[in-house]
Amino acid sequence: MPPSSGGCEALDAAQRRQFSEAGYLVLPGLLPESLRTRLVPEVDRWVDEGLRARSIASCTDPVTNGPPPLLELELTAHGELLTHVPLLRTLSRLMGPSFVFHHLHSDRQAPDIGGKSWHHDCEPNDRSDPSLLMVHALHYLGGLDEEVGSLAVLPGSHRRSVGKAALAHHGTSELTGEVVIDRLPPGTTVLLNSALFHTRRPAPDGPGRARYFIDASYCQVGARWRPVKPHWRQMLARARELGLADGQWPELFAERHFTEYTRAV
Repeated sequence: MPPSSGGCEALDAAQRRQFSEAGYLVLPGLLPESLRTRLVPEVDRWVDEGLRARSIASCTDPVTNGPPPLLELELTAHGELLTHVPLLRTLSRLMGPSFVFHHLHSDRQAPDIGGKSWHHDCEPNDRSDPSLLMVHALHYLGGLDEEVGSLAVLPGSHRRSVGKAALAHHGTSELTGEVVIDRLPPGTTVLLNSALFHTRRPAPDGPGRARYFIDASYCQVGARWRPVKPHWRQMLARARELGLADGQWPELFAERHFTEYTRAV
């Protein structure tokens, strides 16, 4: 795996350059243990009580299922993670002071889960402006090791203007120039330019431990972004009701930065 990029919210010039050129940063220790240990049981609840499945159903068939009964950000520690000040300050050094929350996903991936083919996660904006950043914060609550599996990234691939699945035909195969991230301590966050191609690989020796994984994405303001959840207005409104932005981040849950929802084809 690559050398640690450090977990300090005060990014130096080399870290900002790495993110710009390579498209990712590894931030060990960004999540304090007090937050990490409260997130784990919330993820268990999200999965075990069927809340994750219900949230997915609300996205795949919103007419039949309606909005979910509970949002990830309504779980106390998840809401804190979404607006964790060191995270937001780090993002502000990459995107500038104004950015908006896009979506939040939480999962406890089973030890026998397969890999996920090479892909990127960037959504379009209505200016078709590739210079505007979308950033995914990948939070590995239990870290990564030989019993959990790895994340591989393709540095520099965020500079290509291609579809999300342009490299999917490679599956999870090794690609020239890739970097494998397979040793992360618990509570590590990996920041990805959302246009960066990456793949999830399973544990090399078969099922080991579950992968506790939360990802949150944020978009630079300056255009309107396509939402990925049909209940996105409810999500932003609930975040405002809960006061998650705490008055410090006025654009974080503003609806004006989004287009209307259309289901991806």
